[in-house]
Amino acid sequence: MQNLGTLEGKVIVVTGAGQGIGRALSGLIADLGGTPVAVDLNGAALEALKADIPQALTFTGDVSDVAFAAETVAAVGAKGLQLTGLVNNAGITRPAMIKKMEERQWDDVIRVHLKGAYVWTQAVGRAMLEQAESGKNRNIGSMVHISSIAGRGGSIGQINYAAAKAGIFGISMTAAKEWARYGIRSNSVSFGVVETPMTEVIRGEKFRDDILSRIPMGYWAEPLEVIRPVAFLLSDSASYITGQNLGIDGGMNINL
Repeated sequence: MQNLGTLEGKVIVVTGAGQGIGRALSGLIADLGGTPVAVDLNGAALEALKADIPQALTFTGDVSDVAFAAETVAAVGAKGLQLTGLVNNAGITRPAMIKKMEERQWDDVIRVHLKGAYVWTQAVGRAMLEQAESGKNRNIGSMVHISSIAGRGGSIGQINYAAAKAGIFGISMTAAKEWARYGIRSNSVSFGVVETPMTEVIRGEKFRDDILSRIPMGYWAEPLEVIRPVAFLLSDSASYITGQNLGIDGGMNINL
């Protein structure tokens, strides 16, 4: 019987792989037989990841750096590997109310989330298109772009984050429309509140009750609960799915 969850033979770039969701996803990719290409600005975190996931390839750099992305893709190719997947996961938060937000706070979040997603979509997409030109034109690769319910419903104190996550939808849909005929799929996922270091503030005592009241399932997601659907979209089981957004949020989208 075919293993519907396998990522055997897949080589998948994961940005922001040093901690949280990216770290957990890299481990799941390896557990499912794939090779994670872990990208992060934190070299020490990548060293720790490599110790736990020996088959991972690790690359340290700024996700918004066009040259770094191109060099990473080239280095993977030089090892005789073909990229089959990308997860645009890297992200930061710089919260402030609109009237108090500084230009640097806006620029930093847009650069990492939105420009970073564009840079890696382009770099990995180019490598996948080369495979299409070689004659193969079905199921070449899959891209999953991590968005958020904030991109659909806004987020008080995070206009930069909400704007970036809304832009992720545009990147994902455009890639899906341009590249579907080449066998390259592009989908997005919208997370709610996941138990990671990035969400510590909103899971704290000040906001806890309000946030939980808006989650029909009544609890924060554990990383494994949100990365398994991502792994599905990366797998051949999702070979006829592109241009979609999957809400993974415990039902929060119902209340938007």
